[in-house]
Amino acid sequence: MNETDLTGPVVFCLALGATLLLAGKVHFSYVYGISVIGCFAMHALLNLMSMSEVSCGCVASVLGYCLLPMVTLSSCAVFFSLKGIIGTILALIIIGWCSLSASKIFISTLAMDGQQLLIAYPCALLYGVFALLTVF
Repeated sequence: MNETDLTGPVVFCLALGATLLLAGKVHFSYVYGISVIGCFAMHALLNLMSMSEVSCGCVASVLGYCLLPMVTLSSCAVFFSLKGIIGTILALIIIGWCSLSASKIFISTLAMDGQQLLIAYPCALLYGVFALLTVF
């Protein structure tokens, strides 16, 4: 995790904001604000839990690239409402997918064996907020 690529995460945040806009929700500032706060919080948590240092740009890159399934959920919200039981189940699946993929990347690169659930939980909370923005 020595290289930081922030182009993709910024594009995915723009895509999430654009698909939310197509669904009739103007939440660009919420998407960027929650992203920044979540990146700083995960950066602090990962630096406290791991033996090696991780940069904030690397954390933002991983969290941003793992945001792609949430963009697909937001794209589904353009065509049909996610407020029913199907939307709730779909949102839970997407939250699990995002958080497990992000935590797996963090665990493998920071050599934190056996701590995936400890990292997946805050990731799930972060992606859960994005899912709440998308569903409601």
